[in-house]
Amino acid sequence: MRVKNFLTTQLRDFVSHDGIGNLKHCGLFDNEDFETAIEFINYTVIPPGGSIGMHKHGEDEELYIILSGKGKMKVNDETGIAKEGDVFLNKPHGNHGLFNDGNEEIGVLVLKANK
Repeated sequence: MRVKNFLTTQLRDFVSHDGIGNLKHCGLFDNEDFETAIEFINYTVIPPGGSIGMHKHGEDEELYIILSGKGKMKVNDETGIAKEGDVFLNKPHGNHGLFNDGNEEIGVLVLKANK
């Protein structure tokens, strides 16, 4: 059985896609752990004023699972409030980014799967 706990795993400083601020991050599992098209599951903490910068992928898809905090998620030309419990689907070739415009950290799990 392989178990990782994102609450107790060592986080490292991280800048994501030329975003703003010093995020905290850990890779929980990567493509070597899976027998499917899942490439990774990461946990990232975005401080107030920080962001995962706008970026675009190829054929893959990502899920952003908001665990805590509140901010703004931009997907292509749409911007919506990102709050605890929300799951955002980022489709192939779409632009997306997550911005913490609040006063609390945002905790987010990101799952990436290839086609």
